Amino acid sequence: MVFDIKGKIALVTGGAAGIGLAYTKELLRNGAKAVTIADVDAAKGEDSAKKLNTEFGGNKVIFIRTDVTKADQLEAAFKTTINTWKGLDIVINNAGIMNDANWELQIAINCNHVVRGSLLAIQYMGKNNGGKGGVVVNIASILGLQELAGCPIYVGTKHFVVGLDRSFGTPFFYNLTGIQFLTMCPGVTDTPLISEAGRFALQGMGKIAQELVDGLGAMPAQPPENVAKGMITLITEGENGSVWVAEGGEPIYEVTIPQRQTLRKK
Repeated sequence: MVFDIKGKIALVTGGAAGIGLAYTKELLRNGAKAVTIADVDAAKGEDSAKKLNTEFGGNKVIFIRTDVTKADQLEAAFKTTINTWKGLDIVINNAGIMNDANWELQIAINCNHVVRGSLLAIQYMGKNNGGKGGVVVNIASILGLQELAGCPIYVGTKHFVVGLDRSFGTPFFYNLTGIQFLTMCPGVTDTPLISEAGRFALQGMGKIAQELVDGLGAMPAQPPENVAKGMITLITEGENGSVWVAEGGEPIYEVTIPQRQTLRKK
């Protein structure tokens, strides 16, 4: 199923910097009508919106200060987007942290926010609620597809996203809502989340911080722009429920999750 970004309206959580900002730029480069940046960092968000409006002309970007762990603030971002642009077609639930030392906050952002953002997308975009459907992309990680000793709770949150999207991305939900659910799994990317990761490992676990740094360091790195270009491919070409990986600066690729019966240990 081909989805055309031209003329569409998007909402990106965690869009003030890093990969989220790169997503916003690529959406605009590919003809998006408007993008809302929802982020907790007001200074970066306002600055990014100002620079993007200068670069792309007109009032194509607004910033809404949003703590995605607060239900009312996240819903307000959806409402303001729709009131401002008179529609919403693409939601990228991108906000995320790597912080096993503060695992409750990590789960609130990486899991609860993604659930709430998905449900709000259905509420405001779903055909079952009078909308016209659209696309939701939830951000997992390559660590949603493998283990890593240095950050077990983070790994669990990203496995959660993969399972959530594969379930929302079934024919039942598409027939009900008209929304495609897609999963992006970025590899190690040059953002503060990765470069500062060692500071946020579990406490009292020996040399786990070094284990985390070494584990991430062994994976091929890439700039945020590579993930953002992959996002365009994912949105325009991805099949509902599909899971994609962008790593090492290479073109994005789709992965197949095997059925459990094929995983039986011999």
